[in-house]
Amino acid sequence: MTPTHDVVIIGGGHNALVAAAYLGRAGRSVVILERLAHLGGAAVSERPWAGVDASLSRYSYLVSLLPRRIVDDLGLRVELRRRRYSSYTPDPADPSRGVLVDTQDAAATARSMTATTGDPEEASRYRDLLTRLAPLATAVFPTMTEPLPTAATVRARLGDDELWEQVTERPLGELVRASLLTDLMRGVALTDGLIGTSSWSDDPSLAQNRCFLYHVIGGGTGDWDVPVGGMGRVSAEMERAAREAGAEVRTRAEVTSVSPDGEVRCADGRVVRGRLVLSGVGAAVLADLVTAGGGEASAVSRPAGAQVKVNMLLRRLPRLRDTSVAPEAAFAGTFHVNERMSDLDAAYATARAGRVPDPLPAEIYCHSLTDPSILGPELRSAGAQTLTLFGLQVPHALVTGRDAAGARDEVQSAAIRSLNAVLDEPIEDCLWIAPDGSPCIEARTTDDLERSLGMVGGDIFHGPLSWPWLDDAPDAAPARWGVASGVEGVLLCGSSAVRGGAVSGIGGHNAAMAARELLEA
Repeated sequence: MTPTHDVVIIGGGHNALVAAAYLGRAGRSVVILERLAHLGGAAVSERPWAGVDASLSRYSYLVSLLPRRIVDDLGLRVELRRRRYSSYTPDPADPSRGVLVDTQDAAATARSMTATTGDPEEASRYRDLLTRLAPLATAVFPTMTEPLPTAATVRARLGDDELWEQVTERPLGELVRASLLTDLMRGVALTDGLIGTSSWSDDPSLAQNRCFLYHVIGGGTGDWDVPVGGMGRVSAEMERAAREAGAEVRTRAEVTSVSPDGEVRCADGRVVRGRLVLSGVGAAVLADLVTAGGGEASAVSRPAGAQVKVNMLLRRLPRLRDTSVAPEAAFAGTFHVNERMSDLDAAYATARAGRVPDPLPAEIYCHSLTDPSILGPELRSAGAQTLTLFGLQVPHALVTGRDAAGARDEVQSAAIRSLNAVLDEPIEDCLWIAPDGSPCIEARTTDDLERSLGMVGGDIFHGPLSWPWLDDAPDAAPARWGVASGVEGVLLCGSSAVRGGAVSGIGGHNAAMAARELLEA
């Protein structure tokens, strides 16, 4: 069969757009097939409430792993703003006090930590931990858009064998407990290992360690920034780059099968053929498509996420029980709720027992404090603010196989109870009311992600995260770029790729580099 295109890309998420832009700029004919009516996948902005001029990053919300190389190569007009306040963590035992980490005032941060924890040395321990982790970012992040290095190469670049072993060979809890002495600050450190990951401090699988690594290396600094205009702005720029590079884009094109010779069939009967196929969908979805096309796919486990996201629009920020901290400071960074180390481990045990954790560990932030452009003029003048709550330790098994609305209400109620426990007033009293009389709040569970985005198990990483290196250097193009699918002629370009998780474009970049090598061979 004669190919219709050099490359056929399944799925129109942000990684697919990055891959299409790179390949189009290299002179390759590319077509993107997207099931939905819009592009961007989970990296989109939407208006959840009718008649309310608020554009929320509905699923993903912060950017850390997007390399400057991709932004510059594709000419993306994307502005990322750094947050002054890194985090605020009220003490669950006494919410009238909390730790505010101010990146511009180390002394104020130390006073806050001492007053809250009662330990005058914890601030210096926390600072020392961050300083010790910083070389991980400088050693690993520059490799993310290069062929996969070997573990030995990265270890040598890091130059700290003890830290390497603590992060890559032993459960993260050991490093956290050795570095910090208070339950509160240990929890602040541990949360980076549990975002969207069902794990605990001493998990022997080291799933928490891999998640932690990706969270502390972003941008070479570990900072998490706010995309101006919302996440949809990031994807829109990637779409612009792909279209300007000549990529053909087809929406409402649901792929039903992929054959061994590169034939891709859609539900409407249309067929395209590529010299190569790039898959932006999860590995589990790809396996089903390959099987439907008469091929043999590698055995893939069905992934499952472990989070809930609650989006809110407020009339104003709520009052805190801690009167020493302004809400505008507390919510501008990452607001940790019920995230002591003991809380996080207990929540994991509760979830494993088949119950929604109560209290539910959660992280909250206010996009509009850093970027008010996502709100219309009326909302801005009225003092409205957005609030995003990301609840941890809510595995897919707790919300699937049952009434979707009931499951959503249960986890939303748990999230609100957890938040209200540290506020001086119920968050419900602060919600904006839409024209139809309903409060502006919505929960998005893993089941919602699976139903709306086709993301199996609502797993935001499309499966277990892997280390961003290999034991031995491979010599074949797909494997050395971390995009091998196990099916000849098909490359992974989304979150299933090695180094592919989060809003980064890394999976798309690396798939494009591997595809270019294969097409030019």
